[in-house]
Amino acid sequence: MTTSAPPLRHVTIRCQWCESWNRVDATRFSDRPKCGACQKPMLLDRPLKLDDTTFARTIAESEVPVVVDFYADWCGPCKMMAPAVDEIARELSGQVLIVKLDTDRSPATGQSFRIANIPTVVRFVGGREVARASGTLPLAQLRSFALG
Repeated sequence: MTTSAPPLRHVTIRCQWCESWNRVDATRFSDRPKCGACQKPMLLDRPLKLDDTTFARTIAESEVPVVVDFYADWCGPCKMMAPAVDEIARELSGQVLIVKLDTDRSPATGQSFRIANIPTVVRFVGGREVARASGTLPLAQLRSFALG
């Protein structure tokens, strides 16, 4: 009896350092994969910051669920939830891609998804929104939300 390996699941993300696009095997997130262009490590054990120019491609080309934390730097509840978002990114590294989008710096994306309150978390699967929650979520609830 042979067992087949699980299918590879990739994400397409832009390097935080040189802004080159990279296709990364999600199962190797903990190995700290390197950017194909600049060879610097892709820091995927923490939330990846997106903006209006990187959001659509990252969401559309992800083969793992993506959880987006829509936030703003001045938002008290966003700051309260940030440690839980960081923890979920570490815990679920390789299973779910955790990203953040500052709605003040990237208003077009926030408006296109009708983000009226922050913090708001949105779960995407296959490039489509499948769940949304607004307000500060405790760690256990955020974990459950991220896993679907």
